[in-house]
Amino acid sequence: MFIDGRNVPDGTVIETDLAIIGAGAAGITIAREMRNSGLKVILIESGGLDFDADTQALYEGENKGVTYPLDGARLRYFGGSTNHWGGWCRPLADIDFEERDWLPHSGWPITRNDLNPFYARAQDLCQLGSTDFDDHEGWRRQANLQPIPLAGEDVVTRYFIFSQPTRFGEVYRSDIQQTQNVSTYLYSNVTEIVPDAMVNKVDRLNIATLAGNRFIIRPQLCVLATGGIENARMLLLSNSIQKTGLGNDHDLVGRYFMEHVHVPGQVAYIAIRDHKLIPDHYHAATQIGAVSMRAVLMLSDDFLRREKLMGTNMALYPMRAPLAARQDGDDGPDSLEPGVLQLLRSADIDDDDQPSSSEASQEMIFGISCATEQAPSPDSRVTLSHRRDALGLQRTCLSWRPSPIDHHNLSRNLAAVARAFGAWGKADVRILFSREGVWQEAETGWGCHHMGTTRMSQDPKHGVVDADCKVHGLANLYVAGSSVFTTGGAVNPTLTVVALALRLSDHLKSLTLNG
Repeated sequence: MFIDGRNVPDGTVIETDLAIIGAGAAGITIAREMRNSGLKVILIESGGLDFDADTQALYEGENKGVTYPLDGARLRYFGGSTNHWGGWCRPLADIDFEERDWLPHSGWPITRNDLNPFYARAQDLCQLGSTDFDDHEGWRRQANLQPIPLAGEDVVTRYFIFSQPTRFGEVYRSDIQQTQNVSTYLYSNVTEIVPDAMVNKVDRLNIATLAGNRFIIRPQLCVLATGGIENARMLLLSNSIQKTGLGNDHDLVGRYFMEHVHVPGQVAYIAIRDHKLIPDHYHAATQIGAVSMRAVLMLSDDFLRREKLMGTNMALYPMRAPLAARQDGDDGPDSLEPGVLQLLRSADIDDDDQPSSSEASQEMIFGISCATEQAPSPDSRVTLSHRRDALGLQRTCLSWRPSPIDHHNLSRNLAAVARAFGAWGKADVRILFSREGVWQEAETGWGCHHMGTTRMSQDPKHGVVDADCKVHGLANLYVAGSSVFTTGGAVNPTLTVVALALRLSDHLKSLTLNG
């Protein structure tokens, strides 16, 4: 059932077996998994069932670094950011979980194999309709889709499968509302997670509403699932007994904030004589029966290990129509840099087989849009601002900017793509991405993928939560969401967030079964 927290009398104390803070993809997944657990579950949501500007304003904060949209990157009502999610889904790769000797602070305490069964379940929850992420033969059989036959094995075709996108707050609302053992408190903000006097476990959650009333929830188990930035903020705000905040004995809460640095399609171009050589499913979502998919270019795990680099996924976008489709005098978009037009005209395709006028009419320029992995850095972090929100809580202060390491990594990966297309002999690549190792303002974008601020590590000196997502040193506090990522890979995090939430759900149920 749904309960409006603004109607709970001041001073009320509510006992529960499990409290879940946050009703986004992770929180709703866990609550739904607990339907037949026999546990009394309370799901706590800051917003209501629809967008509310006053509640959304609680996200406002300040930046020390790249100006980042703290109040717009997430949505603060039932369903969380799945309410504006684009639906891009793909699991992390094996290498993303590995400790890489060239990448400081890398290495999860779990492997891709540990998550595989939960990825299968997450694909159902995200309504993907398929699990054939990299089954080239399967796509051939279903729709005669062929990968671009690039030379070598460094640059590979991989596939994203799109969620509808699944709005968790709509699709799973009735499941949550009709479940007898789950109560959802809306318009209810946790202002502090308060531990016992010995700081061994969570004692209570202090709740406040924007209407002014306050009450308490006392859980036996607690899951914090408010997002990659807010999870860290809440632990830091929980400082009435532990002055540095919960889980922060080693000053790691809020550190290692990661994004996927998004670089627009104007940093690299592919000039190709015949646009048909780059199939449609590389530059647009393609519907195959009930499945929506899209191909991207990525670097193979073997290449990344050999060259000691991090991952990048590269989507192709048409930047200029074929000549046959253009109007007289139309030489393409104004945004095309003059050298790119010259590149198209001089594309070196088989000297002995000069293109005819009909072949020339198929010329095309594609932009390469990149989303690239970021090296985890302790200096990239979430802290508390001196400014306060409408509840009297310190707002977020985010210090984030891509590093020279990230720049070097993307530059090397783009060069690998250029070599692969050049060796193929059907297209030329022009890279406009700056080579000085310094990020230009126009190159620095983001995907609103907040990761790493309560990172997973078996050793408390290197992370905030253990392999079961339990906060080090606290017996009954767990964290769900992308804040537990140790490294971020180069793909959108939501599918992995749901898989980790399913894994955590099974762990919590095993605790209750074992007494």
